[in-house]
Amino acid sequence: MKRLLFLLSLLLSLQLSARDKIKVACVGNSVTFGYNLPDRATQAYPVRLQQMLGERYEVKNFGHSGATLLNKGHNPYTRLPEFKDAVRYKADWVVIHLGLNDTDPRNWPQHADEFVSDYRALIDSFRVANPKARIWICLMTPIFHDHPRFDSGTRLWHGMIQQKIKQIAATTHVGLIDLYTPLHSHPNLFPDALHPNPEGAKILAETVYSGITGNYGGLAVPATYSNGMVLQRQSPIKICGTANAGERVSVNFHGKKSEALTDAFGKWQTTFAAEEAGGPYELSIKAASGKMTFNDVWVGEVWLCSGQSNMELKLHQIKTAKEDMAAADTCSRIHLYNMPSIIPTSATEWDSAHLDAVNHLQYISTSTWQRANAKNVRNFSAIGFNYARILADSLQCHVGIISNAVGGSGCEDWIDRTTLEEEFPAILRNWKHNDFIMRWVRERADLNTRKATDRLQRHPYEPAYLFESAMLPLRNYNIRGVLWYQGESNADNVEVHERLFPMLEQSWRKFFGNKELPFYFVQLSSIGTRPSWPHFRDSQRRMAASLPHTWMTVCSDLGDSLDVHPTHKREVAERLAASALCHTYHHQVVPSGPQYKNFVCKGNTVILHFDYAQGLHAAHGNQLIGFELAGADGMYHPAQATIVGNKVHLTADAVKQPQAVRYGWQPFTRANLVNAANIPASTFRDEKF
Repeated sequence: MKRLLFLLSLLLSLQLSARDKIKVACVGNSVTFGYNLPDRATQAYPVRLQQMLGERYEVKNFGHSGATLLNKGHNPYTRLPEFKDAVRYKADWVVIHLGLNDTDPRNWPQHADEFVSDYRALIDSFRVANPKARIWICLMTPIFHDHPRFDSGTRLWHGMIQQKIKQIAATTHVGLIDLYTPLHSHPNLFPDALHPNPEGAKILAETVYSGITGNYGGLAVPATYSNGMVLQRQSPIKICGTANAGERVSVNFHGKKSEALTDAFGKWQTTFAAEEAGGPYELSIKAASGKMTFNDVWVGEVWLCSGQSNMELKLHQIKTAKEDMAAADTCSRIHLYNMPSIIPTSATEWDSAHLDAVNHLQYISTSTWQRANAKNVRNFSAIGFNYARILADSLQCHVGIISNAVGGSGCEDWIDRTTLEEEFPAILRNWKHNDFIMRWVRERADLNTRKATDRLQRHPYEPAYLFESAMLPLRNYNIRGVLWYQGESNADNVEVHERLFPMLEQSWRKFFGNKELPFYFVQLSSIGTRPSWPHFRDSQRRMAASLPHTWMTVCSDLGDSLDVHPTHKREVAERLAASALCHTYHHQVVPSGPQYKNFVCKGNTVILHFDYAQGLHAAHGNQLIGFELAGADGMYHPAQATIVGNKVHLTADAVKQPQAVRYGWQPFTRANLVNAANIPASTFRDEKF
């Protein structure tokens, strides 16, 4: 009898325990179901969610592969057994992830108008089953560029559906979970461009867990926050971070206080009024889940220097290294934020540890702000440091300079994925074997990843990769402008670069929330071994003239006939600084060398017109060289050049009726036209055929 009573008591206890559990229903399609996972019984996101939630919860998977949200779609979820089972479950919490299959041309083009009503009806079904149910709907996981329907409509329809889901969440008073953002920068986790692998499913589970519990790991701030940080002057000062949902965050910035409430995604932000330069200040941030304090905080000027190896070139590697490093000990106003790569893209095969780090977007190291001194500047961008030195002296304020340049990187690597998906999806596909990307770049990536076992192994030269690893850590950090020195790894296809560079500017201006963000870029230098460079330099010149808030610095006179990394970098920084001081800070300085405008013909004489043409002369007192003329036949001949006021007159005995002119049109050139500021003119070509 005692034994029977014990068993009955145990049974009753188990029943009560089961009844007390919070029941969680995961409703969805193949992603919820766990399609293509090696072991969905242990790897599907609902299983992992159960592990994270613990014994107080009961999580069940009601996913069905191929299900549509649309009731007139090709496979409506509401007509499937999983829907009926989910309703009968009477869940306390319901997480819905549907919509991916509605991007099929059988569905969205035909029945898009019914999506909102069908989704609302689905939500109501779970509310009828359990009026106390808490419901979350999810922004869909990504569909990547390799999906067979990506260009034919799926990409566009996916975006339309995402907007509908946001609308539904806002008007039906259900929670919204963003499954898109955490995964969009990880195409390697989607072997078929649609279904996540086990690691992707784990990220899904973690995202859903945070969404339904509000647990985002407590108070955290961006990696760019540290002692010694510089905040942009004369712009609203945004302080942001993450914390647990609904948590109140208090911010104190040198005696000014503000509060923010963390949203459903764990994000918070507060904004202080713009300030003039000053410091040092203290920044303290408090919440129930944590507290942090930053000292030696300054308000001043913040610039980002980026690109490839010539921007990355370290101070100790340049011609003026010794004196520049010595000067750094006196540059107390300069603050450095260095973001070096974990391994150079030199001609080596990377080991498994580095390959794994690259796959996890850990190629770029985050840092802390450091005051400039001889030791700290040694491995910092030579151009970045010297530019900051001139600005700090000219503006008499603290200057923060961020460096995240990567040797050998292409322009396409620095553009955000969404922009490339919308405007240039072809460059994303099979990128190691497509001709939009320079052969050297592809070959070097192949070599670095030769030991990889992952079919979808990533590399920093992959389009969008450096935006995802080197730019995303800078999100919400306000900057004054960008210094850019890149092009060597795009010079073999001028026309592709002419598409990419405006995309880069568009991408970064959107990222930093500044439509007028200044771009100061360095034109490619001179080298004798790159035949395409005259064409590329001229393309850069023309883009600088046509793109808004964009200025070019010439350095063809500082090149090296054999070395792609000329060491005259202080001079490059000085020219960049002159341009910025003029255009951004409105100082009365000459920002550029002579800028070619046009030519007119008077008989057999060609007259060249320039901007910034005061004091035209030949560098170093030599005779002008580098000019050529051509007639209708397109055959160029050396021209005799004479300076007449602020113009240049050209003649060539072999060209009686000139129709074209070019200057410095060689990969390595000693063309020598400068103005009174001793800044050189760009090489150029102008043809009127």
